[in-house]
Amino acid sequence: MITLEVRRHSLRKDTGGSQLSQAGVELAREVGESIGPFAVVATSVSPRTRETAAAMGFAVDQECVTLATDPGVYAESEQSPWWLDEHPFAALAKVLETGGAYHRYAHALAALWRDLLTPLTDGQAVLVVGHSGELEAGLVACLPNADHRTWGKSLACCEGARLTFDTRFRTVEFLRLP
Repeated sequence: MITLEVRRHSLRKDTGGSQLSQAGVELAREVGESIGPFAVVATSVSPRTRETAAAMGFAVDQECVTLATDPGVYAESEQSPWWLDEHPFAALAKVLETGGAYHRYAHALAALWRDLLTPLTDGQAVLVVGHSGELEAGLVACLPNADHRTWGKSLACCEGARLTFDTRFRTVEFLRLP
């Protein structure tokens, strides 16, 4: 099997902006010590994702434009604040079931992840460092028939998931921090 590991970026500076704080660098270093190796490391174009990958100890091979540009994604998100739900992944799955902008965005992310995986051979892995809202949507799109109520809370900084893939996504394991 081929593996996809997705991780949310680390902690940002309190002063705003997109750069990591010192605590964020230290958290990413700690997480990076226990993951990998990866054949490909991809991040969004946001500095905090690249800085997270670098602090984890990985060179970035590819930057992807993953942040939503369709205002419909944000409108659907505001109409249904899934991240506040007791079962956020299940609530997000309901939003995606409507087939609107968030659905298209989530499935575009899943297709991007699939494209990163298809050139790989058995036993290889890809790391994607991304953002909240994005990663959860991509995970639901990869496994639309899963029991999303069992997936727990939204991803905190440096948390993520590991998916197995052959011709399609098969399983997911959530990677939570203590």
